[in-house]
Amino acid sequence: MIMPRSSPATQSACYSPLVATDLELLDAWRQGDRESGSELFERHFDSICRFFANKVDRDVDDLVQRTFAACVEGKERFRGQSTFRTYLFGVAHNILRSSLRKRRRDKERFDLGVSSVHDLGLNPTVLVAKRKEQTLTLQALRRIPVEHQIVLELYYWEEMTAKDLGEVLGIPEGTVRGRIRRAKKLLEEQLIALADDDRILESTISGLETWARDLRAQVLPAATQGS
Repeated sequence: MIMPRSSPATQSACYSPLVATDLELLDAWRQGDRESGSELFERHFDSICRFFANKVDRDVDDLVQRTFAACVEGKERFRGQSTFRTYLFGVAHNILRSSLRKRRRDKERFDLGVSSVHDLGLNPTVLVAKRKEQTLTLQALRRIPVEHQIVLELYYWEEMTAKDLGEVLGIPEGTVRGRIRRAKKLLEEQLIALADDDRILESTISGLETWARDLRAQVLPAATQGS
């Protein structure tokens, strides 16, 4: 099985990792070039790790490995109708849902469109934010429904378009746009509920995109330290 981070990066026998596209690497991998498969996963490893790190309180490494393993097993089924990146995040999304559902199977209610990370009793890796606005934004993210948290994190952290998000979530682009608007509204409501300083609240809301994107660089180191 080809997994990321198992050995130093080496140049593919078929393509140079510096210039090859994801689809070129995938094609070479399908033809038996294991180095191309390793490079493909290496490109996306940090993003997939970050995807899980702010939503679960344990087993981040296992969930990342399961995502890549599922991709290995299903590489022939990917037909290029979306980008490899959105395909990979779609796999990660399904694995997250499955993992959280198993943890809650004895509960009466489980709906990621309703329940938040906070509601589920999960405590993701503690992140020491540099600014109070970042801390407030992070707390609010973890208190909106998981499906809306996913939308905002992929939108801000991974800079995905509505089209990209539609491919990841398996829903129409128009539905995604409505979900983004709804997610932003829910986030602002949580910011208001959590804030104990009007100045910090105003600064957070006015610079929300900046604070949200700045958190991106801090989530992965925090997850690594907590693993």
